Amino acid sequence: MDVKSAFLNGELAEEVFVSQPPGFEVNGEEEKVLKLSKALYGLKQAPRAWNTKLDQTLVQLGFEKCPLEHALYKKCHGTSKLLVGVYVDDLIITGTSTEEVASFKKQMKDRFSMSDLGLLSYYLGIEV
Repeated sequence: MDVKSAFLNGELAEEVFVSQPPGFEVNGEEEKVLKLSKALYGLKQAPRAWNTKLDQTLVQLGFEKCPLEHALYKKCHGTSKLLVGVYVDDLIITGTSTEEVASFKKQMKDRFSMSDLGLLSYYLGIEV
């Protein structure tokens, strides 16, 4: 799955101010700055804010982060297992139950705007 506009979902931990974008300046107040309430693409904090938001979401859904590989999450429920691999805004999802995988995809789509890219065939230039 691919998260659309992932970095825009991040919540900033600190106050960030930006100058008014060209073409959107308020006449007579061009020297004023704007306070951001959410992350934007281009901010140094945006990737970390997105990763923190995704991590919190997965933990809330009952996943635990692998202690040796922080981009891998697992969730075990009885005999059912679900694994999620994260690379920036892409998620690789696999599990022992197609119903669990479908349920997880729905939960994620309810929280973020996402595209289901179907069965994995290529990932990071590697054919699967």
